[in-house]
Amino acid sequence: MIPYCQLDLDSCRTLFKKLSILPLKSQYIFSLLLFVVRNRELYKSNSDNHSINTRYSTDLHPTMSKLTTFKKRAYYFGIKVFNHLPPSLKILSNEMKQCRPALKQFLLTNSFYLMNIFIGNELKCVCVCVCM
Repeated sequence: MIPYCQLDLDSCRTLFKKLSILPLKSQYIFSLLLFVVRNRELYKSNSDNHSINTRYSTDLHPTMSKLTTFKKRAYYFGIKVFNHLPPSLKILSNEMKQCRPALKQFLLTNSFYLMNIFIGNELKCVCVCVCM
């Protein structure tokens, strides 16, 4: 028998971590980041635009658009999500075999229920680097 939350008000965050289950928003983030990593040739990094070595050189360069429908698509939103990853995970994104378990461990550790917590300024997360 799998334990469950007793009341509707109980948080299942600890239970999700214990059972290694990603919440819905974390699963969406995971799928979106895997899309970005697998299709890296579609994206330009900031280091491709200029030769100055800045702290944002590993970030992906966002495409400028005023259309809301374009901003909601996986291509554009994937850039936004990728740019909010910790630097250690951005470096691992070049190697798929190491990136996938590291991303999953990062999302399991932090267990994001809302996108604005991941994207917003209140991101105080623990990055566990899985190196093989």
